[in-house]
Amino acid sequence: MNTTNTLLPAWSRRQLLRGAGAAGVIGAAGLAGRHVLAAPPLREVKLAWNANAVCLSAAPVALERGIFEKHGLKVELVNFSGSTDQLLESIATGKADAGVGMIHRWLKPLESGFDVKLVGSSHGGCVRLVGAEAAGVTSLKALKGKTIAVSDLNSPGKNFFSILLVKAGLNPEQDVTWRQFPGDMLGVAVEKGEAHAIADGDPNLFLIQRRTKGLVDLASNLSGEYASKTCCVLGVSGKLVRNEKHVAAALARSINEASDFIANYPNETAKIFSPYSKASLEDLRAVLGTLTHKHHPDGQALRQEIEFYARDFKLVGVLKPGTDPARFAAHVHGDVLS
Repeated sequence: MNTTNTLLPAWSRRQLLRGAGAAGVIGAAGLAGRHVLAAPPLREVKLAWNANAVCLSAAPVALERGIFEKHGLKVELVNFSGSTDQLLESIATGKADAGVGMIHRWLKPLESGFDVKLVGSSHGGCVRLVGAEAAGVTSLKALKGKTIAVSDLNSPGKNFFSILLVKAGLNPEQDVTWRQFPGDMLGVAVEKGEAHAIADGDPNLFLIQRRTKGLVDLASNLSGEYASKTCCVLGVSGKLVRNEKHVAAALARSINEASDFIANYPNETAKIFSPYSKASLEDLRAVLGTLTHKHHPDGQALRQEIEFYARDFKLVGVLKPGTDPARFAAHVHGDVLS
């Protein structure tokens, strides 16, 4: 049982901020009579996210807890379920100011030149690979000659686990077959023998594994050398970074603070996210417990992780052979907190 939740104050941070603001005005009025200082207006920002992804809980947590307001922002969350290219285009063209999403999806389209900078991160985890024990798939090497079910042939799961397959001595394009199925049918595909493993994100895979017998964990994006790597990142328009660096910094600080809250209060986070999900509070809490929200690098640490992933993605042909990982990382990263 997580006893830290018992320490959570009764008021939300938003309520406390509003209360503190009102008290400040009253105090100022008492001390200075008619000379009352008004708080500066909040900067309006549109933040794109995928409302189906519990791993992106930092966005609604920062909104509900008043963290954005604390950092001078009035944030509108925009639910974006289109392709990553469309998301990055919306940020680059000013239809949204920023977005949160998986680095495994973002690096390839960022290579195309979208004017978007990665300025912060939220956590590690949320992508897993499971195998059908009945088909003998109990290790990465056992996947040779097998079919892996995915919900999207450009998914983070396919991109990331292709890397792990290469490092396990397999060719991800020749030794395995990747086959696309609807997200809610991935487990059925294994039961029918049409696939022998599943690569997907939680909570979908968590729920599939619960109702599908014989699925065993093979790896995740926290396996081995990836245990201390980030997964979901904050991207901001290049124009905003260049012209209003303080706004980009406020967004990064807000996501950092919300991520720490999630790590400390997963039960409360599950409640905040529950309106966006069909999963139960218990299931959301269980998934949140698998994520590393205490790890959210920025600055040079984030740039180094971008370079690390760029090298991996180049290894499996996701990035172009001529792309230099160090130069690429320097180009797509924005250091707004130093």
